[in-house]
Amino acid sequence: MPPLNRATRSSKATPGKRRMIGQKDTKMRNVHFLLFAAVVLTLVVLTIPPNSVAQLGIAITIGPPALPVYEQPPCPAEGYLWTPGYWAYDSDDADYYWVPGTWVLAPQVGFLWTPGWWGWGGGAFLFHEGYWGPHVGFYGGVAYGFGYFGNGYEGGRWDGDHFFYNRTVNNVSVTNIHNTYNTTVINNTTVSHVSYNGGEGGITARPSPEEERYANERHVPPVAAQTEHVQAARSDRQLHASVNQGRPPIAATPKPGALNDRAAVPAKEAGAPYHPPANRGGAEQHGNQQAAHPQNDVPRPAAPNDAKDLQSHPRPAAPNTGNAKQDQKYQQQQEKLAAEQEKEHQKLAAQQEKEHQQMTKQNANEAARQQMEQRHQQQTQQMEQKHSQQQQQLQTKQQPRSNPQERPAEPKK
Repeated sequence: MPPLNRATRSSKATPGKRRMIGQKDTKMRNVHFLLFAAVVLTLVVLTIPPNSVAQLGIAITIGPPALPVYEQPPCPAEGYLWTPGYWAYDSDDADYYWVPGTWVLAPQVGFLWTPGWWGWGGGAFLFHEGYWGPHVGFYGGVAYGFGYFGNGYEGGRWDGDHFFYNRTVNNVSVTNIHNTYNTTVINNTTVSHVSYNGGEGGITARPSPEEERYANERHVPPVAAQTEHVQAARSDRQLHASVNQGRPPIAATPKPGALNDRAAVPAKEAGAPYHPPANRGGAEQHGNQQAAHPQNDVPRPAAPNDAKDLQSHPRPAAPNTGNAKQDQKYQQQQEKLAAEQEKEHQKLAAQQEKEHQQMTKQNANEAARQQMEQRHQQQTQQMEQKHSQQQQQLQTKQQPRSNPQERPAEPKK
């Protein structure tokens, strides 16, 4: 029997006709193959929820590892939104690799990030790519942490042109970012590190009618920085599951692509014991089962909220105008301002600490405590803003000026 895709020779055909017959047979086989592939792909697509078809990704038969346990690096600046880490798949290596969570500058005001997710459908795991949009849509019910509890987003909200961060689930310092609030998030879902929807051991969540409406809104795909971030993760062998056993050494970064940044954080532990497949790419319908570990989005210790928790301001550089007498005068002004600000800082810290003690003695309820914390946060922010403005004004005043002798002569009257 002749090998597949090789033309069958005819003893009665001329060489030219033989080539034509062979090419025709090859074309017919290719057509049959394409028709078969189209039927298989159609069956897969029909098993996916309608709102997910546009996000169809690579299909494999082995579920991703559990989500690792890790901390969130500090938010670098206002306007950056958190995009949680996830397991992507390298088809060339037949292996999952970890894409670290990272802070990404929103592509436009008012847009939020809907994370990508893995779902079981049509006999395979399919990845649904994340996107930017005016609302957070369905992301498989996967509890990625840090505000992503499985549906919606509790990590922050847009108010006009500014994004306000919920510091109970985000690592945000009020020293650098002033648009913050504190809202305790009650998570009623079972603690889980399962990283996929459907299939054996997967999450059973389905999109709500509201999430289905969000799926039809105008969306923006991952920005260039996110795409480059994924490529950088894929190129790092340490981030492949077969190497890190479900515990990536780089779990999150302060900005996209900053895998070697000093602020990048490693995973504390794998979300569950990692069980690599006997042969990568094999036909098993299972993922790595979850283990009982603290969830990523358990409210983390809040960033400094009271004045006593704030670090002292770094002293400005010594003035250098070229005039020693003037520099000495400016240095004295800086020291005087620093002393006044430190005195005000200590006074506010003592006042806030006294209120904490009074709350404890009175055995105040949680609502009263939250009101006090919000008031303290506002006081601390106002003080920080005032001190920052004072320092800027003094530095502007101390900027070197041109020599009066070099100024053009005033016209004679």
